[in-house]
Amino acid sequence: MRAIIRSGVDGLISDRPDILQRVLAEERAAHPNDARLKRFVVSAHRGGRGLRPENTLPSFENGLDLLSTELETDTGVATDGISLISHDQFYNPQSCRHADGSPYTLENRTYLRDISSADAQKTFVCDKLHSNLPDQKNDLALSPVSVAFAAKTSKPSPYAPTYAAELFHFVRFYVDYYTIGAGKGTPRAAERAANARAVRFNIETKLYPEDLPDTTKQMQEPGVPVALIHNHTREPQAFVDALAGTIAREHMEDRCTIQSFDFRTLLLVAEQYPRIPTSYLTQNPALMKTAFVPAALR
Repeated sequence: MRAIIRSGVDGLISDRPDILQRVLAEERAAHPNDARLKRFVVSAHRGGRGLRPENTLPSFENGLDLLSTELETDTGVATDGISLISHDQFYNPQSCRHADGSPYTLENRTYLRDISSADAQKTFVCDKLHSNLPDQKNDLALSPVSVAFAAKTSKPSPYAPTYAAELFHFVRFYVDYYTIGAGKGTPRAAERAANARAVRFNIETKLYPEDLPDTTKQMQEPGVPVALIHNHTREPQAFVDALAGTIAREHMEDRCTIQSFDFRTLLLVAEQYPRIPTSYLTQNPALMKTAFVPAALR
């Protein structure tokens, strides 16, 4: 991590924003006049999945608690056109369980395209811990803002699936919690509120180019069968309507970037929502061949 910071990058997306903040503080102390380090982007990957179950309100809360300057996340599209947050195109049994206790496996998996946002929140609780992330915790005592937000909004569980608009509402609630709410007298309350008031969002559309090789897709989803990585989701325009539309309605254009492996989505965003920055994702610089670059972007 330290070597990457020293290589000259402007920011890092990390599962462990706590470690990144510590190393960055040390680098800033060693180089107090380095303007790049002062504006360095600390991006909490899926909210900081090394510490909380990923892409949940508690994970985003923890990312904010650690003063991450950006929250990174992933989206699909529900049957009601809502931009659901999930890294996978289906609710992954590694992370999610049925709220009613009935078995949930890959065999009876639910794709985001096949469920409404309301039914997703009633059906799933995504609080399962990953054995390869030993510092993950799902103790709700660690997530007081998520608990308070769930109570206020009648969300079935703080660990129920969330969606883009709810994430924006949650961050606003977080600011209020530490300025006028129950957390206003806690240590670092003002610092947390100030950071959350300006935090940025880096949001991926989970859609792959039709000509992207399976080997590249599997780099994104290690251990997942290729059949589950193929696009089982909505068309690019549906992603733009759901995500970019939400960003515009919430007046968050200046705080969001839409990222994707799929150029079709990014082109549509650029055409229809030019105020929203876009970012093309690639696993390897070798993939930036003209074969994958639409003529409009060459």
